[in-house]
Amino acid sequence: MRKSLLIISRQAPWSGPGAREALDIALAGGAFDLPIGMLFLDDGVFQLTAAQQPKTLQQKDLSANLQALPMFGVESLYASARSLQERGLAENPLTLAAEPLDDAALAALIDRYDQVITL
Repeated sequence: MRKSLLIISRQAPWSGPGAREALDIALAGGAFDLPIGMLFLDDGVFQLTAAQQPKTLQQKDLSANLQALPMFGVESLYASARSLQERGLAENPLTLAAEPLDDAALAALIDRYDQVITL
């Protein structure tokens, strides 16, 4: 039986390699048809905002990778409602249909997965 995997992405897209590495793991796992979910937590919710300008910081744009997640079978996308609220993003449209979850739902989500990777 295949084990399910939850990837928790906690870094903003411009703060280092963690955001890109989380996406790479999700895309690779999806290519092998693993049951994968992705949770955007803390500054990781900034990955879901539109109109980012990564070239200003000499970073690569992650939006194409994010948009590819559903094509690779990674359709279980979640975001911390508290993280969105604390960063003023709760009312903004997100680039992906990530389901906002409260703290209790986050704990239940993490318990549902066999393995959890946090980046």
